[in-house]
Amino acid sequence: MSRSPSSRREFLKSSVGATAMAISASRQAAGTQNGQQPSRPGRIRFAVIGINHGHINNQIQTVVRAGGQLVSFYAKEPDLAAAFAKRFPDAKPARSEQEILEDSTVPLIVSAAIPNERAPLGVKAMEHGKDFMADKPGATTLEQLAELRRVQAKTKRLFSVLIERHESKTINKAAELISAGAIGQVIQTTGLAPHKMSPETRPAWFFKREQYGGILCDLASHNLDAYLFLTSSTRAEIVASQAGNLHHPAYPELEDFGDIMLSGDRAAGYIRVDWFSPEGLATYGDSRLTIIGSDGYIELRKTVDIAGRPGGDHLFLVDQKGPKYMDCADVKLPYGERLVDDVMNRTTTADSQSRTFLAMELALEAQKRARRLTSVIRP
Repeated sequence: MSRSPSSRREFLKSSVGATAMAISASRQAAGTQNGQQPSRPGRIRFAVIGINHGHINNQIQTVVRAGGQLVSFYAKEPDLAAAFAKRFPDAKPARSEQEILEDSTVPLIVSAAIPNERAPLGVKAMEHGKDFMADKPGATTLEQLAELRRVQAKTKRLFSVLIERHESKTINKAAELISAGAIGQVIQTTGLAPHKMSPETRPAWFFKREQYGGILCDLASHNLDAYLFLTSSTRAEIVASQAGNLHHPAYPELEDFGDIMLSGDRAAGYIRVDWFSPEGLATYGDSRLTIIGSDGYIELRKTVDIAGRPGGDHLFLVDQKGPKYMDCADVKLPYGERLVDDVMNRTTTADSQSRTFLAMELALEAQKRARRLTSVIRP
């Protein structure tokens, strides 16, 4: 499926332009901003391979803010590469992936390549002694995940996936409250992740199942990670899952709805993802997460409060004393700083490698086992 020149331009703008603004802002930071520590330039050098998804914006921003210096990049698509080079003249365009993989001065590679290309690239990076930060999903098949686990165990390099939790102030605040006993023992989490479709702005791979992996592999990976993190579950299984294309027959390989029921060693969980957010919503989707505890519950409205409070990062806590509202705008996000520390010190403070792989495994299992939904499409 081809994309029009106008849609290609829109994708270029979303995937590259915002990144330039993020890096420019981080270079000028003199103090804490947006709940983050000021940037610490030059702590590590890093390179980018693959800029196919707009999430590269946050990936680069996260590393730059923590002191990373973007020194080189490679993109196999000439138009993406040209736009990136124009906006980041300090980043050297590499002639190939291999040139970056063999650069001994670059310990970290960041990638938002087409989803089914991320795991093979991560394997190459680790085999070349590099740590690797991928956009989600980090793999699109269980076979890819098995190879990632094998190579990571052999090389002891970091395979990190930048997931919603790492950028969510509400999730990090909720974890703090749970740790303090605010709602007692966590019983269940419910994660809802609606998204806007806007097919005219999407690249061709977005509509090809083999390349994007399916809706549960893709969107639900955020919520599965949050479930494991907030419940402290170290084992979990898919009880049931379903997915299908319910209202977009023009894109037969697209899945626009899916949900998952799961059970773990510490709590239960439910996840729903879809591409049905209306255009009238000011953000990409009304992302919500509810955490039920033995002594209360927490609801996160991460992107928008449709009741009228401005901005995102809204948290509602209801305990035995009554409801409370918390604005999480000033909550610090530790992931980027810890990841750079881990690259430098060979530690694992940014995230648990086993949890990263378990979240990926659950997403892939849910996708593989999903009951097919097709009955809602109308002629």
